[in-house]
Amino acid sequence: MPKRKRFVQTFFTRHCLFHQAMTETEERLIRRAQQGNLAAFEQLVALHDRQVLKLAFHLLSRREDAEDVYQEIFVLVFRKIGTFRFESEFSTWLYRIVVNACINYRKKRSRERFYSLESPLAEDEESEGRYQIAAPEVDPERAAMNRELGQKISEAIASLSEQQRAVFVLRHFHGHKLQDIAAILSCAEGTVKNYLFRATQHLQQKLRAYHEGSL
Repeated sequence: MPKRKRFVQTFFTRHCLFHQAMTETEERLIRRAQQGNLAAFEQLVALHDRQVLKLAFHLLSRREDAEDVYQEIFVLVFRKIGTFRFESEFSTWLYRIVVNACINYRKKRSRERFYSLESPLAEDEESEGRYQIAAPEVDPERAAMNRELGQKISEAIASLSEQQRAVFVLRHFHGHKLQDIAAILSCAEGTVKNYLFRATQHLQQKLRAYHEGSL
């Protein structure tokens, strides 16, 4: 199998960030935060801040933009924590806030280019945050292929619609189920399936030349 094709096939499984079900500890922190306990809220933030920052980066693709919206997100979470009714996973409720905040942020910055190909994360975050395959022992040839693949994926994801991008990122980078994504986006599961199908089809078309090694 050609190296490029193998890299593309393994990319997403190596870079997914799967969410976990709400634990008893998390539930206690939420209830205490809803009662105004700032220490509990800070602990709750600590449980989710890394995932929130990564999701914001996956949706915005620029570290500085992700950091800006990250601050806004947790201000919103603090204001709205009392509205969480434990009818879904906390991550579902939280990710709805993240996605909406990122969409609103992009609207404010609509005249700027969001998908910079030079958006480095901290060294310990590169393998999960950037659209590239990272490994400490890579040889120069593979490192070059990693950068090229990351660039092509970044460009392809940038060309998706807001809804398609959100669905694709939540499904393939964060491991959410379709029903959870539907809850996050406040739409029907069938609509999510349609967005995911169209996003996948679009990305396949964009990356076909790379798969075939003809670039």
